[in-house]
Amino acid sequence: MALVWSYHCNIHSHRAFHEVFASWSVALEGLQLGLQQWGCMNKLLLNSAGQFGNPNAESNKSEESILQKFVLKPLKEIFQRVVLGFLFWQAKQPARIESVLKSVYINTSNVDNYLVESITRPAADPNAGEVYYRLMTRFMLNQSKYTLDSALSQLRCPLLLLWDDLDPWVGPAKANRIKEFYPNTTLVNLQAGHCPHDEVPGLVNKALIDWLSSVTPRASIQTL
Repeated sequence: MALVWSYHCNIHSHRAFHEVFASWSVALEGLQLGLQQWGCMNKLLLNSAGQFGNPNAESNKSEESILQKFVLKPLKEIFQRVVLGFLFWQAKQPARIESVLKSVYINTSNVDNYLVESITRPAADPNAGEVYYRLMTRFMLNQSKYTLDSALSQLRCPLLLLWDDLDPWVGPAKANRIKEFYPNTTLVNLQAGHCPHDEVPGLVNKALIDWLSSVTPRASIQTL
């Protein structure tokens, strides 16, 4: 999951829906979209998922044959739709959502009906399954494109990383590597699970306000 705050700009966030239904590629696509389309002053990432690319990977692009284009490719798409459709149906079940959330929240008392319903509601949209399919297939066809280094290489502003040391999905080692790759980064470690903005919102808010005060000292910042 990744939350991207853009100060003096728009706010782009994938909240709990991303945790259950989308792969880490969604976070990177969101980050890349923000970098490409918004002239933002500052960026914030919360427990960003994703992987760094392999610099030694070789591209295997080749021209499609008639058999591949008109027979194998349509069959592959049908197979993907069936498999991903089943996975999406399985993932959006309330019991499954609750189980996943409790595995990533240190304080499981935050996993209440409101949080579960905030995920099941958008998942019930008639177009949700198609969105999931397109996101997943887009990533599978472009795994070398959606990487942390490709997204961070487009960044030209200060970056704040709010990272949870107790996150069972994304360990703090990744935060250190991001900071090493992009030196204009401030890292703040928190004692929380995968969703610090929900588990320790006061600490997240304070870290964000303090950081914004340091990078934009003349801005008027109000604590929510």
